[in-house]
Amino acid sequence: MPPPAAGLPKRIIKETERLVADSPPGISAIPHDDNLRYFDVVIDGPSDSAFEGGKFKLELFLPEEYPMGAPKVRFMTKIYHPNIDKLGRICLDILKDKWSPALQIRTVLLSIQALLSAPNPDDPLNNECAQHYKQNLLDAQRVSREWTQKYAKADDA
Repeated sequence: MPPPAAGLPKRIIKETERLVADSPPGISAIPHDDNLRYFDVVIDGPSDSAFEGGKFKLELFLPEEYPMGAPKVRFMTKIYHPNIDKLGRICLDILKDKWSPALQIRTVLLSIQALLSAPNPDDPLNNECAQHYKQNLLDAQRVSREWTQKYAKADDA
């Protein structure tokens, strides 16, 4: 029986090894044993953000065309954020038209973490939430905090 890494490009193996051995602060990404292209990701809500104290579960998948094509990433944890829709899809330029093979899984996860620190209601995926952020930032952040408490409690993750 060949090891699960058999047939994976060296780049994916190297990136995975580095990610597991040296994760960025507040981010954990663990590949599935049976499919090393699938990762279970947990991103801690950044301090000084409406998502502080939350642990957000995401799934990340490296498609066959990776690294020429971007990884597929989505939130599994419900989140109230202008750039993340109710299906967990993420509006982030490097996951779409700004993807470059020079980027890595680590870069993508750091960018998602940064998006939690700085929501961008001018490029929304969740229009209702984006309007809320634009019209009443403090109240929108309050709802984001409530959702974080309700759905992303650290002890549930």
